[in-house]
Amino acid sequence: MKRSLYFSFVCLSLILSGLQGCVVVDEGYVGVKKKFGKISDKALKPGVHLYLPVANEVELWDIKTHKRKMQLDLPSNEGLIVKFETTVLFRPENVIDIRKKIGSEYVTRVLDPELKSVFRDIIGKQGVAELITNPENLAATATNALKETLGARGILVEGLRVTKLDLPLKFKESIERKIQAEEKVKEMAFELKSAKIAADIEIARAEGAAKAQEIVKKTLSPAYLQYLWISTLNENPNVIYVSTEANMPVFRTVGEPKAKAKPAPLK
Repeated sequence: MKRSLYFSFVCLSLILSGLQGCVVVDEGYVGVKKKFGKISDKALKPGVHLYLPVANEVELWDIKTHKRKMQLDLPSNEGLIVKFETTVLFRPENVIDIRKKIGSEYVTRVLDPELKSVFRDIIGKQGVAELITNPENLAATATNALKETLGARGILVEGLRVTKLDLPLKFKESIERKIQAEEKVKEMAFELKSAKIAADIEIARAEGAAKAQEIVKKTLSPAYLQYLWISTLNENPNVIYVSTEANMPVFRTVGEPKAKAKPAPLK
């Protein structure tokens, strides 16, 4: 009798050990446990966990940061189509709540539609010019809106970028024309400034020459002219000075003596 009970206990232990399962939850993951189809209210933390495979099931969820890129074509308030690419960084924060209310495909079911809806609402209220001149405002506004809407669904938004902003052809042409006009205005302003500087230089030169002439006129006295002519005597030996009764100099250039003519030969 004892032997049969012991044998039965051993067999039951072997059966139970065969039915016993375990799951290893790595760092950066959590386990979502289901028992007879009902999801547990507490996630399994990293480590080794035992469970009965017959009655339980464990899903591993990656809670590290994920990156999602999306190409969007949305109309502005002018009706112009704006093309751009957005990249959002996120991670599932309340895994149990996401699993119960949304499911494992929460990215395509919630995140993508909310991303499109937020950008559609923001861009639809703005003009293309505002989007181009202040793209940081677009990303910041979208980030705040997504943090609020997705945070309520258990998804944490860590960051968002807007890249590859492509303008409508009509708007591109208008911007190019505006840039060309601005460059032309800058060039004309530079030419005007250069011409003004050149005119100021010529005026300064003319004023300087006029002042110089005025100074010379004031200094051209008879005595000064006497001094100038007398100063030339040392430089030109062919000029002689003859004083007069009025003390005014009379200058005369002494030329070389003419050669005497030779007599004609007798015939």
